[in-house]
Amino acid sequence: MSYMKRDEDSGEVNIFSQINKTTVLQEARVFNDSSINVRRCRILLTKIIYLLSLGEPFNTQEATDLFFNVIKLFQSKDTSLRQMMYLVIKELSGIAQDVIMVTQSLIKDIQSKQETIYRANAIRALCLITDPSMIQGIERIIKASIVDKNPSVSAAALVSAYHLFGSSKDIVRRWATEVQEAAHAKQSSGFASVASSYISSFSSSASQNQAVISTSNIAQYHAIGLLYLIRQQDRMAVAKLVQTFSGTGRGSNSGTLKNPAAVCILIRYACKVMEDDPSSVRRIYELLEGFLRHKSDMVNLEAARAICEMKDVTAKELYPAISVLQLFLSSPKPTLRFAAIRILNTLALSKPTAVSPCNLDIENLVSDQNRSIATFAITTLLKTGNEASVDRLMKQISSFMGEISDEFKVIVVEAIRSLCMKFPNKHAVMLSFLSSVLRDEGGYEFKKAVVEAIFDMVRHIPESKDAALSCLCEFIEDCEFTKLSVRVLHLLGREGPKTPTPTKYIRYIYNRVILENSIIRGAAVSALSKFGINCPDDHVKQSVKILLARCQDDVDDEVRDRATLALEMLKNEDLAKRYSTNDSTYALPTLERELVEYVNLGSKTGLAKAFNLNSIPIISKTQEEEERRRNRPQDLSTATLAAISSPLLSSNASPKVEQKPSQLDQQAAYADALKAIPEIAAFGPLFKSSNKIDVTESETEYIIQCIKHTFAKHIVFQFDCLNTLNDQLLENVEMMMQMDDEESGLVRLFEIPAPKLEYNVPGHIYIAYERPEDDFPIASFTNTLKFIIKDCDPTTGEPDEEGYEDEYQVEEIELLTSDYIRPNYVSNFEEEFEALAEGEVIETLALDKEKAPSLQAACTAIIELLGLQPLEDSSLPRNPNVHTLIMSGTFLTGEKILVRCRMTFNSSTGVAFEMAVRSEDPVISQIVLSTIA
Repeated sequence: MSYMKRDEDSGEVNIFSQINKTTVLQEARVFNDSSINVRRCRILLTKIIYLLSLGEPFNTQEATDLFFNVIKLFQSKDTSLRQMMYLVIKELSGIAQDVIMVTQSLIKDIQSKQETIYRANAIRALCLITDPSMIQGIERIIKASIVDKNPSVSAAALVSAYHLFGSSKDIVRRWATEVQEAAHAKQSSGFASVASSYISSFSSSASQNQAVISTSNIAQYHAIGLLYLIRQQDRMAVAKLVQTFSGTGRGSNSGTLKNPAAVCILIRYACKVMEDDPSSVRRIYELLEGFLRHKSDMVNLEAARAICEMKDVTAKELYPAISVLQLFLSSPKPTLRFAAIRILNTLALSKPTAVSPCNLDIENLVSDQNRSIATFAITTLLKTGNEASVDRLMKQISSFMGEISDEFKVIVVEAIRSLCMKFPNKHAVMLSFLSSVLRDEGGYEFKKAVVEAIFDMVRHIPESKDAALSCLCEFIEDCEFTKLSVRVLHLLGREGPKTPTPTKYIRYIYNRVILENSIIRGAAVSALSKFGINCPDDHVKQSVKILLARCQDDVDDEVRDRATLALEMLKNEDLAKRYSTNDSTYALPTLERELVEYVNLGSKTGLAKAFNLNSIPIISKTQEEEERRRNRPQDLSTATLAAISSPLLSSNASPKVEQKPSQLDQQAAYADALKAIPEIAAFGPLFKSSNKIDVTESETEYIIQCIKHTFAKHIVFQFDCLNTLNDQLLENVEMMMQMDDEESGLVRLFEIPAPKLEYNVPGHIYIAYERPEDDFPIASFTNTLKFIIKDCDPTTGEPDEEGYEDEYQVEEIELLTSDYIRPNYVSNFEEEFEALAEGEVIETLALDKEKAPSLQAACTAIIELLGLQPLEDSSLPRNPNVHTLIMSGTFLTGEKILVRCRMTFNSSTGVAFEMAVRSEDPVISQIVLSTIA
């Protein structure tokens, strides 16, 4: 009987369609019959599994009664029935009570020598139902099963041990010897004779299946994975694991591993070793190069991928891997072609010249029947091809865009987006393609990718602006996605007034006011207002006023408010300038956090004090957009690439890509962490946190970094500590800070030591100082880490009872003037600079050639010393001899700081510059200038 779901159109009925829990529970009485009907019981067990797979809820009593009815089937010796029973036992064990009662029956099955076909399933069931506290009772059985000559039994025991590791680490670690033996064992004959009779009852091709299983050595894969899990906290042990099982890494006979999956996971661990120990790069590369000649295609691909993903790999080192991938491009197997072109596609992002020799083979894949392969082929050619091939490639892409899914369409569009920037002269061809696919059916992520590509063309290719904006106007006429319509309207409002014929866009924008929802109507009103403000033609202004006046009758409050504000701005030029040309804004995450704190504090004490906006950093709109982009969930295009580029085998050793937090995000994280410490929370709002400062080398046994936190009247030094020794536990960890100038006025208040530093577990030390009321001292601190060392067992992690005191010298830390300055953005530097003329301090200074070998180096040094925000891209000198650097910021007391440096460079003497510092308080200006002077 077939249990597969039948085709509804064929008229045949699915036997599971009418199953319900009540009927199954009633039918379960058949398990109590003295004469067991094997066929009927198997069908009933299948129904139970089906209900459980659907998430059908069984209460505890129902599950318990059903469990004890099912285990009565132990009376039957039928192997297929026994295996179905194991599946049900495992599924019910998490719901039913007293499931431990079946332990002895499972142990008896595991130790049975007559019926070995179901021993593996018995092991899985036993380990699942056994409570972690009782694992020691079955330890001997599991250890014996790990080294069993039957590969299915060994694999089941290894996988079960892998799952037990989370709850019983110490016990599983004791099995390392048996796991090592299982990894070295050649299990190729024990399973065949047992499995053949079972397989033949289900398949006419039993001999073929038997051959595949008998030579698999799959237990090696599970053993290597478990060994790594046991040793993953010890870098030396992981390196030894790779060395042991890789041998010389030359050819297919290297090492002791015969299972391709085991070799692949070993390659992953080798890459992990290379990542943790840069000195092993050459040795690991030779190992990977050897695996390129392995007899398994899977291993070849894994090794090639690992080489292509190596950091700073040279073209010479890439050549062997690319040669292997090039051979796979012409393979008759679609999976190999797909895997090879996927790896080359990823490599083409960073090293297109290395991939270009494969272009001829890649072009042959453009017409591949598998459209996924064809998509990767096209996008790879787009990254590696030249300008002359663009037209031909675009025609080939157009021919199959309708046949691929949205996920692959996004990949194609992203490749074309990069190509637009690479070959701007071909913008007409690419814009025509993007316009056509924009009219096709597709989901939000696909349409968003196309719109973003056109946005880039508008920003970076001026010749394409008019045609691109017209394309976007047509798109919003029939756009079903509100977010995209709003973004397009914003772009039209920003770029439309700058075009030679701005009036042609006004019609499209006003149509949105008439036909769309309130969100789009509000965006359209804002876009119209920008045409009225920024277009010099009075006729255009008058037309916009009429349209905005009509918008004041809108049913939505926000639309009416926007229209009213826009009309007022058209009447008042100063108001228009303030709202439409100001390119600065508050850092919204910080503003939100401070407002919440202000309201919460006011609910307890009353809002007697006004909210201080000066405590909120000011950033540019560009910075705000970068923050939004950084915090935005991963785009589908990136997620899709990650998904289809995922490793062949998942493992704990796969490197994780971590996104570096932005400065504002980091500041918010520091503020939240410090508020959780009562002693520091009393200092008030955090003004500024410095970047992390390394006070030890990155390869030392104790890695320590310092962050300086500035408050209104206090300075807090935070030391982030990491113990990299697995045979030591540090307790009562303190930082002794010795100030070089005891008369600086800084008073040490308290220290919060780290209670302990376990292996590879971060710890934090906080030391607080109070500064004088009207002084902003600078000082240097000599630092010594003091602690109590307790030696640990590297395997179990258990520390000795007794320890001894020790100390560790770290580098000095300096408190600088820049720690009292927070970078802030201003959009109209010249106006604000002139307004602060009375608070100016000016001086001519110089940097010698060693400190400033160029204007760029001088700009970088000055920005770092002052801690200010460079404006208008002035941090990047365009003239190598003369340059003006402008910066802005806010002092701890709230005064605005503006700085202008006029610099000249002489190849023999270095950089000479005139620095003008202006502030609302000349004293503050002098303090800032003294940082360099």
